[in-house]
Amino acid sequence: MENGNVVNEEVEVQDEGNHQELGNGNLSIKRDLLDLEAGDHNTVQKMNWGTVLKLAFQCIGVVYGDLGTSPLYVLPGIFPDGIKHNDDLLGVLSLIIYSIIIITLIKYVFVVLSANDNGEGGTFAIYSLICRHAKVNMIPNHQAEDRELSNYKLKTPHRRMKMASAVKSKLENSYIMKVSLLFMSMLGVSMVLGDGVLTPCISVLSAVSGIKEADASLTDNAIMWISVGILIFLFQIQRFGTDKVGYTFAPIIIIWFGFIACIGIFNTVKYDPSVMKAVNPWYIVQYFKRNKKDAWISLGGVILCLTGSEALFADLGHFNILSVQISSCSVLIPSVLLAYVGQCSYLRENTQDVTDAFYKSIPKSMYWPQFIVAVLAAIIASQSLISASFSIIQQSVALGCFPRVKVVHTSAEHEGQVYVPEINTLLMLACVGVTLGFKNTLKIGNAYGIAVTFVFVITSSFLVLIMIMIWKTHIIFIILYVLTIGLIELIFLSSVLYKFVDGGYLPLFFAFIVVAIMFIWNYGYRKKYTYELENKVSIEKLADITSDERIHRTPGLGLFYTQLVHGISPIFTHYVSSVSSLHSVVVFVSIKSLPISKVCPDERFLFERVKPREMIFRCIVRYGYRDSRKEQERLEDMMVNQLKEFIRNYENGEDMQREVALVDHAQREGVVYLMGESLVMASDGSKLVKKLTIDYLYNWLSRCVRQPDEVFLVPRKHLLKVGMTYEV
Repeated sequence: MENGNVVNEEVEVQDEGNHQELGNGNLSIKRDLLDLEAGDHNTVQKMNWGTVLKLAFQCIGVVYGDLGTSPLYVLPGIFPDGIKHNDDLLGVLSLIIYSIIIITLIKYVFVVLSANDNGEGGTFAIYSLICRHAKVNMIPNHQAEDRELSNYKLKTPHRRMKMASAVKSKLENSYIMKVSLLFMSMLGVSMVLGDGVLTPCISVLSAVSGIKEADASLTDNAIMWISVGILIFLFQIQRFGTDKVGYTFAPIIIIWFGFIACIGIFNTVKYDPSVMKAVNPWYIVQYFKRNKKDAWISLGGVILCLTGSEALFADLGHFNILSVQISSCSVLIPSVLLAYVGQCSYLRENTQDVTDAFYKSIPKSMYWPQFIVAVLAAIIASQSLISASFSIIQQSVALGCFPRVKVVHTSAEHEGQVYVPEINTLLMLACVGVTLGFKNTLKIGNAYGIAVTFVFVITSSFLVLIMIMIWKTHIIFIILYVLTIGLIELIFLSSVLYKFVDGGYLPLFFAFIVVAIMFIWNYGYRKKYTYELENKVSIEKLADITSDERIHRTPGLGLFYTQLVHGISPIFTHYVSSVSSLHSVVVFVSIKSLPISKVCPDERFLFERVKPREMIFRCIVRYGYRDSRKEQERLEDMMVNQLKEFIRNYENGEDMQREVALVDHAQREGVVYLMGESLVMASDGSKLVKKLTIDYLYNWLSRCVRQPDEVFLVPRKHLLKVGMTYEV
């Protein structure tokens, strides 16, 4: 797949009689799959407890803002029309307690976190993990040499192999299943982006609305405009990076958790300690018996207590599993549960205050400190989802499922911390638009619930596949997961969809736009890829070109960027026929993304000599979806050094010395970057839908986004482009 600045694998291992070994620096790449699958090449390094506890402290400020601020708006969302029966509070509190324990704690903290991709989390991380164990990519990306990467982690099934093999075979042999998996991944990404829009809106608006307790004269419009100002400021500081903006927030969030826990305990003791009996799930049954359909509808508000659970997984790359588990169990879960218990205890005696339960339940002496901390915590909650949005966009671009955008790495220490200017601007405009359009948290909460629940269901669906194909989990535990957690999430989903008209349409509309963009981009590239694959330059044709006396060989190093990893793009012949000149050393460079999070630097380059005794090579530059791209000058030097190392390993004596000297001389003479600029058009006789998608929508996207030379940071004074039209 194209990925703006990376290109995925195009064909399987076999390629028209190509039996040469690829060189990885001073390593030869063997193709013995039995050896590859014999064991796990990834060595997990254990962290000392000091590092784990430090990470546990840091992740409090980055990951838990959304989950921690949910007490601001959950109970008003559950009781929009007021509390009809006093015992309804016990049923709702029991629902909240068990929802947090089952979904947040059991599912995410202790199950989903284990489904990481070499420490990386999120929808595309799970999809990449599945793609690495089954050939379900729309474009095949399995290659023997890639499996030797230390992070690839390919294992041979050893238990319950029959079921795993059957599911894997079904996925690999069904085009519909492949499309469905890709669609679900895109839908999951779009819903997380929807969270990135709605979290700042509902968190900031809920926090700021508390100022009415101090000044009742403030109108909803005034609160709305104050919130808009805070949101604009929030998005303006994103350019400074997660490490600067996020890690400094941990002390504030810890103060927030301390405040809500202490106030929760105070309210429980002061008002009605008997709410603690809500730990008995029988109150849930009584709540549904008493309220029937209204109880089911209220689940759309209950789901809001789980907002941010996906962030535990999506932001895993900044930390590790143990640090998240420690901080979740010791700080997050106890504090949040105490906050809900305290609010319900207060409302047992003050049912009329449910529309503003959080601020009404705060002791007057604590109002201003809590208000200030609440606003800061709301900003932090927004920060975590915005950062997660940047991360998943980076993954989507790297895996070819999103148009080319600029990805800025904001930290030299943490490669996963990125900033995407275009997405930041779009999220800011969307947040401001939603806040101005809805003006209150009730309708935003309805929209928020749909986005959150869809992500839950998609993650569970992928998790079941991982249980079957990768973990080889016993069928009993899989069925148990589906009938408990899976069923609960589907019930939540049915409830939030009921509120489609009352704001629930927003994330679905947003998802439709994002998924449409992703599908159009992916479809256009696959058609472009197919054309190049079917018309690639054969070895015989290349031999004819290089032996043609009319083709001049000029001094210098020519780096020809191509999208094919096996074979040479047909645009090369178009270039030769137009220019009639080749550099003394030519390297066909393919920047390729693998379905893994990171590639070790010493495994970055793969070289192959295209034709014996000719200074023409192919170089595959491999990246994971969380790797940062180096500056072009640095990449060029690294590539030339690895090329010379490759020659030393595969040539002997005078030939080796001569060819290394030729490479050095060519680099001194100057490096020229050669790029094809292809226009993709639907062929004659194509259906109207295909013509509309390719000729207008895909080409329009291609013109709007960053061009390959901008993404690669190629110096324009050394760039030569050759245009060609592809009829697909």
